[in-house]
Amino acid sequence: MDYSTQQLRNISIAGHGQTGKTTLFEHLLFVGGALSKAESVASGKTASDNSPEEIQRKISVYSSLAHIAWKDSLINMWDTPGSSDFSGEVISAFRSSELALMVVDSRSGAQIETIKLWRDLDRRNKPRIAFLNHCEDERSDYDGSVQDIRKKFSVEVCPVTIPMGSGGDFKGVIDVLHGKAYLVAGDGAVEKPTDIPAEYKDVYEDALGVLAGAAAEGDDDLLVKFIDEGELTQEEIIAGLKIAVANNRIVPSFAGNPEKNCGLVPLLDFIADIAPDPSHAIETAVSPVEEKMAVKFDAATPAVILCVKTSSDQFSGKLSYLKVVGGSLHSDSELFNLTEKKKEKIGKLYRCVGKKLEEIKVAQAGDLCIAAKLAVTKTSDTLAASQDALPLVKLRLPEPVYSMAVAAKEKRDDDKLSTQLLKAAEEDRTLTFQYNPETKQNVLSGMGELQIGIILDRIRAQSKIEIETSLPRIAYRETIQRKAQAEYTHKKQSGGHGQYARVVLSVEALERGMEYGFTNAVVGGAISKGYIPGVEKGVREAMEHGVLAGYPVVDVAITVLDGKEHPVDSSEMAFKIASRNAFKDAMRSAGPVLLEPVMNITVWVESKYLGDIMSDLSGKRGRVLGQNTLAGDIDEIRALVPQSELLKYAIDLRSLTSGTGSFETSFSHYDPISGKLADEVIAAAKEFIQVSSED
Repeated sequence: MDYSTQQLRNISIAGHGQTGKTTLFEHLLFVGGALSKAESVASGKTASDNSPEEIQRKISVYSSLAHIAWKDSLINMWDTPGSSDFSGEVISAFRSSELALMVVDSRSGAQIETIKLWRDLDRRNKPRIAFLNHCEDERSDYDGSVQDIRKKFSVEVCPVTIPMGSGGDFKGVIDVLHGKAYLVAGDGAVEKPTDIPAEYKDVYEDALGVLAGAAAEGDDDLLVKFIDEGELTQEEIIAGLKIAVANNRIVPSFAGNPEKNCGLVPLLDFIADIAPDPSHAIETAVSPVEEKMAVKFDAATPAVILCVKTSSDQFSGKLSYLKVVGGSLHSDSELFNLTEKKKEKIGKLYRCVGKKLEEIKVAQAGDLCIAAKLAVTKTSDTLAASQDALPLVKLRLPEPVYSMAVAAKEKRDDDKLSTQLLKAAEEDRTLTFQYNPETKQNVLSGMGELQIGIILDRIRAQSKIEIETSLPRIAYRETIQRKAQAEYTHKKQSGGHGQYARVVLSVEALERGMEYGFTNAVVGGAISKGYIPGVEKGVREAMEHGVLAGYPVVDVAITVLDGKEHPVDSSEMAFKIASRNAFKDAMRSAGPVLLEPVMNITVWVESKYLGDIMSDLSGKRGRVLGQNTLAGDIDEIRALVPQSELLKYAIDLRSLTSGTGSFETSFSHYDPISGKLADEVIAAAKEFIQVSSED
């Protein structure tokens, strides 16, 4: 069956780890008829956690797509990971959804990853609903968790379903919108609506008043009626909720116990009847002059498609997950990849439930589908019917915060390993893999130790490559502290034409970040103008390897003062050699010093960890620049810290905050180091040079 844009619902199930997202996803598929049986995470057979690493670790590593036909709607659902190491998977799912379903553990309220993801949704102004899970647990506190959401996010939370009892007394949920109760069904049966028990009538009436008030926020006429009469009809509440949710004015809340299929039917009803369809959403394209332009999801326009994710399947090969923005996408069609500027042939199209693919012929604007074995298309690329169409804004993903130097134990496997890592980075855009010519290392960077460990374990298992890892070497620099002068004469005679050049030059320090300056102050033609380029080339070559530890030299001004040439034996090469040695001699006399890279770092932690984090940053030679308290008792700390102290910070922060903290870094500047620290860097550099020369 083909679905119009107005019949589509795209949602992302997200939240903190271990809140029950995958279990909710699995049981929604069962209740919706997409699965004949709901499996447990422990069994390793769920529709979404189907990769070897997910089955082994019992956690979600990749976002997984599935769909349900419910009422007259098609609900596309993403199950997303809860660990910050895989935040890129969540963000790509958010980009392709019109609604986020935030799963909150009713035993603990909104936790750190939920808070971070909520902030990302705020930046997107993306509508969201909250599902309060584990209502059957003895530690459950539904009302307290709702208040926690209100307090942490300063939002209006309105109840669509509420629990009847809690812990061992949990009986089911009340569908406030439709005035029905859903009791916990036995033996994995799908829940059926029934009358609300008499003892919950007052609770229901109070919740209905709150829901009606929230719905009234969606429409001025409804608000006037609600103020005058104090109530709204069910049809008016639904109409108001549609507007209020689409405009992100309220956060509807739900309660339930997914393992017992309780609370899921009213949740699906709400998504089908009230959740915004793609026609309410706006995408953004970029013009040739970098102007951003709004693009509506419209089936009547030429085809424009965004690739939101790519993955590899051992049977189907490369799979590209596509979001149709404009027009419609047909199987066996040809499009133009605006990013790669190449044609792309679309073969078969699919929907999926986990790894199971179902072939379709067409996907309309707003729909999500999968194409297999696309030749050039990668994550974040734009496909279009016309090569003159405007590309869509690329996915905005977080910068990597953790890096490892990787190498094959056997040199013959280096190319094979590089190919595998480049493929992994193509699939997951939060990964980068590149060769650092300065440190002579292949460096894999990502969001955390867990993410990188999983990637390397997978390559070891699939390719049988022995992989060695180490901390990346730091790209230090060298500079000078004072002005100095030196001269050098290069003279060589070996029969026939010899080599002769004399260069006198001075060096002095520049302000940090100015990099380099070169001045020719020779007068009287002591050095012909034709040889000056050779002098500068020699200086630049000398600056590639400083005199302390062989690191590049920066922030130095060079002035050529004098020199001498020979009418027969001088050449550009001779002057290059002379200036190279003159620079090194001058640098040795100019107070050479090592420079280390210093990073901007922003850390987000729960307030209870603030003291420990501040102390740890100070112990890492950091300088705290400021601290702010954000919503939800989250503190933001901004600091400057040497890069060498941050190589294992992802691990350190996880340990200090029980896995709840997160951080971002960016390069700031270089600062001098001396004493024992400098001696250790110099010794390590000399050892590396010796080992490299032996190899």
